[in-house]
Amino acid sequence: MAEPLKYLFTPDFIEQVATELKRVWTAFPAEAFQQAVLSSGWDALELKARMRCITQALHQFLPADYPQAIALLNQVAPKFSGYTAVIFPDYVQCYGLDDWETSLPALHWMTRFSTAEFAVRPFLEQNPHAMLSVLHDWSEDENEHVRRLASEGCRPRLPWASELKLFRQDPEPILPLLDRLKQDPSLYVRRSVANNLNDISKDHPQKVLAWVEPRLGQHSDTDWLLRHACRTLLKRAEPAALNLFGWADAEHIQVSELVLSQQTIAIGETLAFSFSLKTNADELGRLRLEYIIEYMKANGQHRAKTFQIRAKEVRESQVLFSCQQSFREMTTRRHYPGLHRLHIRVNGSEKASCEFTLTS
Repeated sequence: MAEPLKYLFTPDFIEQVATELKRVWTAFPAEAFQQAVLSSGWDALELKARMRCITQALHQFLPADYPQAIALLNQVAPKFSGYTAVIFPDYVQCYGLDDWETSLPALHWMTRFSTAEFAVRPFLEQNPHAMLSVLHDWSEDENEHVRRLASEGCRPRLPWASELKLFRQDPEPILPLLDRLKQDPSLYVRRSVANNLNDISKDHPQKVLAWVEPRLGQHSDTDWLLRHACRTLLKRAEPAALNLFGWADAEHIQVSELVLSQQTIAIGETLAFSFSLKTNADELGRLRLEYIIEYMKANGQHRAKTFQIRAKEVRESQVLFSCQQSFREMTTRRHYPGLHRLHIRVNGSEKASCEFTLTS
């Protein structure tokens, strides 16, 4: 199992932060800062709590003058990257809401080294109109990290962040921003646009489909983005979404010979399975082929998860597919013993099912 992300915030990392701050401001009490972080029940803290603990310790030992403190953090931020560097935007989020003139240029700078997607959200909640205007400006920035921030920061359902209830209720204000970024030269940015639209689709499916339809066929990059934006609707087998992307009714297709490698497997093992797809027509045609596993939950109920096998044109009239599914423990998925179910779905239509048992 992968190590929890909270362990990214190590004592060595905290020492490095102290060292870099001491380098740019000799009065910084490096040892007191480290002690304040690590003596606060550190071992019991989870990921976000560790981040906030460091942020609060920074506030304790940096200059009380906010612009002066930000000037120091701006110098130090380029020395760090990845998730741990979110402590710098987090400082802005916690202590800079009353000073937009200092805070927004800081977020514009800091997001290049990590991400300020969480830190911009309190500013959006405080003044949506003014912050959206800033995001529109950022969407034209020369730096792809800043352009991505324009989209990622206003996602209604951004993971690990509080929901933007205003945009969950009415996403219209952010759609022009996404339209501006939909053909961005950076896949990094376009992926964020797709994720934002996917968030919106969970509350406003028809609005997203209406937005997507006239933009299909304009560019191959955009077509990928639009399909990725509708992935939740496609996984739900929404007929309007399937039809929009050309996955028509699959009545002419049959699934046969669904075979499992074993009827009972243990947690940590891999299940192999195969099946045949065939049709009486000349070819199978355009397919969206998926399998669904109904996982046993801790409470004895089942939770279905959909996995895509293929989405392409198939010229043959019969094809054999072989797949594997791992049941090793993951940070994002726990497995529980009991009866599980496997379903094969073609263009949104369930064609075959079977059961197997997972043991401890």
